[in-house]
Amino acid sequence: ERAAWQRERSVLQSALKQAESELAKATAETENKPVAETSSPKLQRLYRKYLRAESFRKALVYQKKYLLLLLGGFQDCEQATLSLIARMGIYPSPADLQLSASRSRPFTRFRCAVRAVMAVSR
Repeated sequence: ERAAWQRERSVLQSALKQAESELAKATAETENKPVAETSSPKLQRLYRKYLRAESFRKALVYQKKYLLLLLGGFQDCEQATLSLIARMGIYPSPADLQLSASRSRPFTRFRCAVRAVMAVSR
């Protein structure tokens, strides 16, 4: 008789937990709250990890935009300096032109990106 009572108690407790979770989901849907706030600690931990990862992703996007803006500024300064030198009447030697022509634009962009990563890591 006692074993039957224990089984019935465990079945009723599990039914109560299930009903409470369904109630929490229903109230979260009606109040437009994330379900993770009202559910188990494991889901809360996963939701916090998700929020942290999302925060890191947004920070990386911001850093990327900032570095691109910074590199664009350096490129503008370099072109302004070259145009000033050209106006002064000093032109690069043919050997310098061949050296710069041999390096492709993707290689130069890659080198700029590597230098930016090194600067950020330092």
